[in-house]
Amino acid sequence: MSAAQEPHAPTATAPAFSLPGRPCSAAAALHVVGEKWALLAVREIFFGNHRFEAIARNTGAPRDRLAARLRSLEQAGVVERRPYNERPPRYEYHLTESGRDLAPVIRALLDWGDRWVLEDKPVVMIHEPAASAGGKDAHAHSHAHSHDLDAAWICRTCSEEVVMNTLTVDVRAPGWDRAGPKESSPSGS
Repeated sequence: MSAAQEPHAPTATAPAFSLPGRPCSAAAALHVVGEKWALLAVREIFFGNHRFEAIARNTGAPRDRLAARLRSLEQAGVVERRPYNERPPRYEYHLTESGRDLAPVIRALLDWGDRWVLEDKPVVMIHEPAASAGGKDAHAHSHAHSHDLDAAWICRTCSEEVVMNTLTVDVRAPGWDRAGPKESSPSGS
């Protein structure tokens, strides 16, 4: 297993909590970032807007709710505040590694909204493959080959595209199966 395939251990700032219902990483993730203003704040920071005023303007969030969401995202280790002014003290918000790992979630929401909600694409992600190559010619070269992102879900183990009919669910949480909690057998039977 490559380093890219190894699961990340929860960070020191990752919350430890127990949620009702099925033990599930999706439920735990939604507990941290599942509120509308939280994901829209992550989107804005991902788009390069780091200051509170820009995040508030571009999300449309009420300022008090946005401040609360940014605090909770900071506590969860999704964003970090960095000072940009001493007097008065002012901070910018930046994604941590945890926050940057939400990029595919933002992309998936954009794709879903483009397909099922809006007729026109108000935001398009552009892939610039040569940009990661570095060097002084990378930027000029990347524009010649940049294109709208058409991403696929690829299995890192076998390199095949993942489609829904090739997936099964293996529930590994003790006491649970796909249908829900396992019923305990009556004692004495």
